Amino acid sequence: MQSHGRIQPAPRRGAHRRKRPRRPMVGMMLHQDGSSHEWVPDQWWDLIVTMDDANSRVYSAFFVSEEGTMSSFRALTEVINAHGLFCSLYADRGSHYWHTPEAGGKVDKENLTQVGRALQQLGIELIPAYSPQARGRSERMFGTFQNRLPQELRSHGITTMQEANRFLKEVYLPEHNGLFTKEPEDTASAFVPFTGHVTGHVRDTLCVQEERVVGNDNTVRYKGLALQIAANRHRHHFVKAKVRVHDYPDGELAIFHGPRCIGRYQSDGLPIKQEMSKQKAA
Repeated sequence: MQSHGRIQPAPRRGAHRRKRPRRPMVGMMLHQDGSSHEWVPDQWWDLIVTMDDANSRVYSAFFVSEEGTMSSFRALTEVINAHGLFCSLYADRGSHYWHTPEAGGKVDKENLTQVGRALQQLGIELIPAYSPQARGRSERMFGTFQNRLPQELRSHGITTMQEANRFLKEVYLPEHNGLFTKEPEDTASAFVPFTGHVTGHVRDTLCVQEERVVGNDNTVRYKGLALQIAANRHRHHFVKAKVRVHDYPDGELAIFHGPRCIGRYQSDGLPIKQEMSKQKAA
């Protein structure tokens, strides 16, 4: 009867979804997401949370004005410094995680974002979420934060982001984890201790990296700044050399020629004298 047009087929129903089991060990898969909310009266901030799938423990949480690449790097740095490298990160299809050629379509796993490139270098798999249901644990966790945290901030008279972040780290997060962390299926851990120099290698991976060519005056142009490369005992000059600018979440900048750092700078482009003096001493 449908083929003859006498009746219309029923509308197709959504796919039957099943609750995804948790990963058995901590460190196997972490969730990272942001929630925009009026956390204090008349102020909307983004709360960036990184949580373990195995036990719902929140490893990192902080407020920023806007979620993006730098907030992801900041959160990942906090987790790796405290716990080590983990296996995979489950995140939505935000533009700082993925390039998506067609809106609502599949992500491009070959054309990496800065976050995707950094995770690949660290050996961490980035997994895209294709529906809100797929991020169910993150969504429920944010519901808990939105129900409880604004009241806590208000009762403590907190109105600024700096105060809120301090309270979140020192008071609220330990209490939250004490109430909502679950026992994982396996008591072992999939975290791998980072054996290198964490403040160096990981920091120089979890940052924006862009290639530049040094100008005739030994400067590198980046975001309207002229980063001056100082005289270097390893080389007479760097004119026309290809270098790599590192833009860190804390605002500092650096220039690398291959694996070697040849200059570090404040966010305004001025050289960091302490670093320069160390370089000369070396």
